Parts: sequence; structure tokens; C-alpha cells
Amino acid sequence: MSVTQHSWVVGFIGLGSMGAGMAHCLLRKGFPVHVYARRERTLEPFTAQGALTAPSPAALGAACDVVVLSLPDAPAVEAVLFGPDGLAQGLKPGTFVIDTSTIAATSAKEFGTRLAQHGIHFLDAPVSGGQAGAQAGTLACMIGGSANHIAAINDVLSAFCQTITHVGDLGAGQTVKACNQVAVAAAMLGVADALALARAQGVDPNIMRDVLLQGSARSFPMEKHAPRIIQESFEPGFRARLMRKDLRLALDTANASNITLAATPVIEHLLDTLCNDGRGDLDWCAVALEVGKTAGKAS
Repeated sequence: MSVTQHSWVVGFIGLGSMGAGMAHCLLRKGFPVHVYARRERTLEPFTAQGALTAPSPAALGAACDVVVLSLPDAPAVEAVLFGPDGLAQGLKPGTFVIDTSTIAATSAKEFGTRLAQHGIHFLDAPVSGGQAGAQAGTLACMIGGSANHIAAINDVLSAFCQTITHVGDLGAGQTVKACNQVAVAAAMLGVADALALARAQGVDPNIMRDVLLQGSARSFPMEKHAPRIIQESFEPGFRARLMRKDLRLALDTANASNITLAATPVIEHLLDTLCNDGRGDLDWCAVALEVGKTAGKAS
């Protein structure tokens, strides 16, 4: 199978469960890709596919036209950008940094402002679709920044995103991602409650799910996560500790905006209990185990 040759040289930092899939998509699409990771073993699957390695973020930045980040939180993004041998020391004016991490909108704006002083274009581009979507290249991206800049690097984003939506100025991508997590979390809480109620009343949860999928209760968590909850199959996926982090960002944003969210604090508390009990690396749908405890006590 032939692949298209691209003029952009792309760097990638953050080769975890999401980033690995995205980086492999770029390689499959024919982009020249440079990768950096602190552990050499992490790089092996990518060098086997043709990626080049860099000894530091600064060296990677100097070699690339576009750099994609997929990191766990704002401190990690800041360290990669501005720490010792950070990207900012190597990036050339006119370079693009696409941050697919989920961080606070305020952090995205700050990082963008600092990089702009050096002529570097920063785009906040959080993604949705999970590990499977990253591997398949079918993620949805909500992106904040200049429309012209987004158009310029559209082919890079298209390598791992099926849907790319410009949602506003820098920081808007992170705000929409927070809204996504809030909405998904509330739907998951409803699914967990429904499964607990069905079990408490002696109704087969599989039958209950089949019925609900035919009506207005149909949702992504009901369709994709309910079978895993019923089977107690919680291999990640998207880890509970990461969803807890995302919901805390949403709650911080809400507090800063002087609004009170209803369902989000409830599921954040349940996820916190799950994580504090040593189960933070389970898929986040394992939050249903905490919901189910009440039903178990009643049965």
C-alpha cells in the first residue's frame, strides 16, 4: 500500500495510550515523524515504523515544522514547552504546536501567549474518542486558535481525527472538552444508576439495556460502556484517574465562572473514592462499582 508523502515534518511528545495511537496514524499516513520520550523502550515501536528519535524536546523542536503534544496535565505541558531543554528553546518562528492534552483553558491561553512572543503558533486541540479512536484515526477534535493556523495544519490533524471543529479563540477547545466530559459523566452516572436499579429489582440488566437502547435513553455510555459494566470488564480504555482529573478541571472552570454544576461533583466524588482505593488505573466506567455498592447493600 502506498502512502502520501507530506512536506510537514511532525514531532510527537507524549506516547501514552492516546498519543501512541495518534503517532502511529501520522506514520501510516506518510508523515516524517520525530519522537521523544524519556524511556528508550517507549520509542521502539515508532522507530520500527520509521520514526526518528530526538535526545530532548529542544532537539525535536529544532527538527520539526509541527509538534503534537499528548500529555497528562498542564504541569507536564509546561515542562515540555519551557523546562530545561524544552521545546521553546528549539522551535523556529512559524512553527506550530498542537496540544491535544486536556488542560485548563487558562493554561492554554498562558502557554499560547508565551510562545507567541517567539513567533510560535499554539493551538489547543483536545480530542475525544478514546484509545480505540486514537488507534483508528477517528478522533473528534475541538480546537481553539486562529482559523488560518488551523487550516494550515489541517492535514496533520486529519491523520488522526475524523472530525475537526474550530470552536473559537485559544482556550475554547479546552472549554468545549470540559463540556464534553461533564456531559459524558452525567450520562454515565445515569447508566450506572439504571443498571443498579435493574439488578436491585431482579431484572436482567442486559434485557434492560436492550430496551433502553431502542428509545430516548440511548447514549454512548449505554451502548459502549454498559456491557463492560455488566461483565465487570474494566481494562482501560480511559483510566479513572484521568477522568477524575478532567472533571476537576471542569469544576474549577465552573467555580471560576460562578456557576454550580449538578451531576459533575457527584461522579467526581465517586471517581475519587475509586482512585483512592487503588483502582485509578481501571477504565473510568468502573465508577459503576461505587454506584452499585448501595444496591448490593440493599439486596
